[in-house]
Amino acid sequence: MSTVEAPSRVTTHELFFDLVFVFTITQLTAVLAADFNLRALAQVVLMFGVIWWMYAGYVWLTNAIAPSSSLRRGFLIVGMCAFLVIALAIPHTFGAAGWAFGLGYLVVNTVHSGLFWKAGGPDVGPSLAWLAPLNALSAGLVLAGCLLPGAWRYAGLAAAFALQILTPYLHPVGNYNLVASHFVERHGLVVIIALGESIVAVGVGVGDHPLDAAVIALAVLGLLLAYLLYWAYFGFDDRRAEENLAAITDRVRRARVALLAFGYAHYPLLLGIVALAAGMKKAIGHPGDPLHAGPALALAGGVAAFLLADVAFRRVLSIGRTRYRLAGAAVALATVPLGSIAGWVQLAGLMMALILVEGTERLTHQE
Repeated sequence: MSTVEAPSRVTTHELFFDLVFVFTITQLTAVLAADFNLRALAQVVLMFGVIWWMYAGYVWLTNAIAPSSSLRRGFLIVGMCAFLVIALAIPHTFGAAGWAFGLGYLVVNTVHSGLFWKAGGPDVGPSLAWLAPLNALSAGLVLAGCLLPGAWRYAGLAAAFALQILTPYLHPVGNYNLVASHFVERHGLVVIIALGESIVAVGVGVGDHPLDAAVIALAVLGLLLAYLLYWAYFGFDDRRAEENLAAITDRVRRARVALLAFGYAHYPLLLGIVALAAGMKKAIGHPGDPLHAGPALALAGGVAAFLLADVAFRRVLSIGRTRYRLAGAAVALATVPLGSIAGWVQLAGLMMALILVEGTERLTHQE
């Protein structure tokens, strides 16, 4: 086990880092909300894919190495600046700003490997000898793709994303120090901050509309829907994720479980928040109007993706309470036709579906 000191709880420096990262969520939401079609969805899926895996790398980094010195904090500040460049480039990554996304991503990647190598301790060295070249290759694919035109840009990001998904299985992960309390808290906090994007979407959607009873009611519906997703993630057994992860004594198995639960499962969970926020902008921006198919699918699909990802997360960690969430995802998708009546009708349907799921779980104490 590495002797490098690791934080038991999330530091304020990490929280500030997360605020910069979540700006990418805001920008991705804007891309999807601007054009609800398969091309925009593919762009969001690919961009968020490579962004999430690099952000996750920083979570593993600060889980093993506390940002307790000026040098380490300096590295993280550089990483923040590069994430900001990535976020600023997102709306035009598949256009004129591709080079900025690619270069920003290369810096994010280089800082991550450099700080891990500098401060990770002797136990991390053998793993990093494999991880750093794989990460460098994925960053090179992103940069190359972002400098190429047309379909090559999609191909470069897709190849990088695929490599990152495979990377944990191509190098030894058991040497990284994993503090369960810090790891679980960090991911929980980023979920809360990302859910804040749904609340921001409510405010953006209201915009310059006169503040009458209908607009207020619709805004409250949006807020309650975001809160119910928060409650689905945190409201039941919120401490068991930490306890069950900490109870795994084998370092390799603990790392694998952490990757499945917080890496792979949290990707569609956060992507669901992006889709939901994009749909909310349209629903609340046009109160009382029917929704087109794209925004209605974004609302329903966002909630369904969140619930299905939460099911995967809970099953990996043996937390339980998944049967009703699976049913809730199906009911969420069934609300799409309600959008053709009005956005507020679909929002109300989604809210009732989540209330039914969470209320049933509370009454039955299903394990």
